[in-house]
Amino acid sequence: MSSAPVSTSPATANTAPLRAPTLMRRMACWLYEGMLMFGVVFIAGYLFSTLTQTRHALDNRFGLQFFLFVVFGIYFAWFWSKGQTLAMKTWDIRVVDALGQPITQARGLWRYVLSWLWFVPPLAVSWAQGVSGGEALVLVCGWVAIWAILSRFHPLGQFWHDALAGTRLVHVERKK
Repeated sequence: MSSAPVSTSPATANTAPLRAPTLMRRMACWLYEGMLMFGVVFIAGYLFSTLTQTRHALDNRFGLQFFLFVVFGIYFAWFWSKGQTLAMKTWDIRVVDALGQPITQARGLWRYVLSWLWFVPPLAVSWAQGVSGGEALVLVCGWVAIWAILSRFHPLGQFWHDALAGTRLVHVERKK
């Protein structure tokens, strides 16, 4: 499997070229990030249920969903502004702006909002069509696969939400 095209910009002309990680590496990082998010969900859910005195899982469900959306946004915007989440460090991936510079928290938050393009379209279709949970899962998994494969059509091999956010995922060499 070959990696995406190599690109240099004026800001990175004197350093190593910016290479997009392979699609397989990015998706492995994505899955690992999902596993790590279980801990964030657990702690945030416990905090929310303690603060709101929620006793049943379905009580205050939309409040919890909104709270988790905000917590995830803070988590990702903060780590991305530092360059990497733990999963990205593990897979030697860094998020940078179009010129190869670190992103701001505002751009990280914008990237987070746009990253919901991985899930919102199939969930909206599922809700509008009133499909069952199993069918919704198939729609989400199918859309995730399509969205990931669409990165092969981006000139720099980036996911399209990154292109819209003005960010890039790049391969970084591990420090020894």
